[in-house]
Amino acid sequence: MPDAVLVALISGLCTLLGSLMGVITTSTLTSYRLKRLEEEVSKHNRIVERTFRLEGRMDEVEHDVRDLKGYHRPRAVNP
Repeated sequence: MPDAVLVALISGLCTLLGSLMGVITTSTLTSYRLKRLEEEVSKHNRIVERTFRLEGRMDEVEHDVRDLKGYHRPRAVNP
């Protein structure tokens, strides 16, 4: 086998292995980053849900406070 063919085969094999390792590494890193992003989005969504519930409770409290203030106001006497 001529030396040029042997060198070409070895170079092609090394290029193929290098490309495969790069694709595998990139795929692994992408999967890891997507998993982390999904975790962060999940945390964010939980905070949004909690905030929404708290805002609803605050509306109820504000209504209760208005009712209590109205209850304690002196009523106008009709002459």
